Amino acid sequence: MEGTNPVNKKLAAALSGGAVLVVALSGCSSSGGDKGPDPKLVSWAKAVCDAVPAQDAKIKAANAAIRTTAADTAKPETLQKTDSQAFQDMADGYKAIAAAISGAGAPPGVDGGAKRQQDVVKTLTSLASSYTDLKKQVDGLNTKNQGKFASGLRDVATRMTELEKQHKSGTEALKSLQQGEVKEAIAEQSSCKKVASSTAPATGSTTGETGATKG
Repeated sequence: MEGTNPVNKKLAAALSGGAVLVVALSGCSSSGGDKGPDPKLVSWAKAVCDAVPAQDAKIKAANAAIRTTAADTAKPETLQKTDSQAFQDMADGYKAIAAAISGAGAPPGVDGGAKRQQDVVKTLTSLASSYTDLKKQVDGLNTKNQGKFASGLRDVATRMTELEKQHKSGTEALKSLQQGEVKEAIAEQSSCKKVASSTAPATGSTTGETGATKG
């Protein structure tokens, strides 16, 4: 499938930003303060971080699936099925993380914490919605006509590239949320440490791009 494979590789390159956003929540180390963060803030961080590993794994698996399929001369039906499921998993992953942050509430004792928390929930929810829309777009592709399928897939890849702004907004919102003791409290959580360590460049090509985003 010469016509579709290069386009799917572009889609895979665009999708690689998906795992980056999770690292913004998990990849920064503690500043090593003497007293440590407020216990209430630590409990808040635990509620958030405990939801991350499963969703992080789902997002990485979506990246890997598209990359693997992009490397093959897969049939349009296979590409459609793989990409559709990947977008669904991305949508589910970001929606779940947004729900965890929403459910945890504003970080206690943090000035402006409520707004920062709401900004994160808003951006992640919006991103999840965008991936749901992409899934619908992929599901509607014409797999019986190679030319039309390649053209449709190209449109999907273009739209994925346009999502870069949403990824950047999400990353900035997460970084804004992680100020001072919030950052320290998150850094103490084993679940977030697990995600940070699993995103090291040495883990392979499916996650290598994310290493540079660690704080």
